[in-house]
Amino acid sequence: MTIDLSALDTAPRLLLKVALQPVQGTRFQPTGFPEIGAAQYEGPDGTPMLLVESAQSMANRMEAVCWDEVADDWVEPLRGLSVIKVLDKEGKPLTNSVLEAHRINSEYIARAEGFKLISDKIGFKKDRHFSVQHQLAPVLLKYDVNAMIHGVFLEEIAGVIRLPRALSSFIEALDVKIASSGGVKRGIEPSKKGGEGNVIYTRDEFVSSGITAYFNLDLAQLRGYGFSDPIYQLLIALALFKIQRFLAVGLRLRTACDLDCTGIEVQRPADFDLPELEAIEAAMPALIQNAGIEFQTTTVTYRK
Repeated sequence: MTIDLSALDTAPRLLLKVALQPVQGTRFQPTGFPEIGAAQYEGPDGTPMLLVESAQSMANRMEAVCWDEVADDWVEPLRGLSVIKVLDKEGKPLTNSVLEAHRINSEYIARAEGFKLISDKIGFKKDRHFSVQHQLAPVLLKYDVNAMIHGVFLEEIAGVIRLPRALSSFIEALDVKIASSGGVKRGIEPSKKGGEGNVIYTRDEFVSSGITAYFNLDLAQLRGYGFSDPIYQLLIALALFKIQRFLAVGLRLRTACDLDCTGIEVQRPADFDLPELEAIEAAMPALIQNAGIEFQTTTVTYRK
């Protein structure tokens, strides 16, 4: 099966706007940040706004839905793509480049035994010009294709090797109001101090007249790597798979933030017909094969 991506051939961006609503009731819990809690702010017209999910969190969530934790591999439609797996010193699975924070720049990967092979292939030399197109992008494609979409900052190799995110996203809510509640944590000894007794706490959730997820795929960035058309098509399809699978199975953001997708609007280019998840899943195996790349599953060992 194939998917038609021709409407994206010359577009610089793919912009999507997705309407969301709570699965049950009206309340939801947003992401929180140290010291400030929920990120509340005013829109340009003074409308009370709320950041429900940040760009960094959304990037992680769109990767989580691509990984099969039980099989310790990509979900079935993505099998065959490149990935770096990390074993501990006892040979047990530790993490991987899809799920690990900072991706291949993580200490668990960049300082593991076996990563030197990839580092050498990138070939950074501090006294030579470094080409993202000719040195970094081909190596990432072969060994960690997800980094082409997520972005990477290889500080462990050199502080100048980086790719910005090609796919970014966030969720925000407008016209928000606080829904205050609370509870109590009950201990065996109610009067005991130090958090082990009965602890009464407050809890702030929110209601909103509209919750919206935004997705931005930088097609010009992907096109700028100079890959063949089959590889370019594969990278776009991988990004679309992330979006559609997240909307299908990844919208339970927290215990008190379980959302449903109620509508998808393609903002740019307006003539693009976003493929359904089932169509992308059916097309992925052929797209992976037609890319003509010997995608690697690399195993490294972290011994600390």
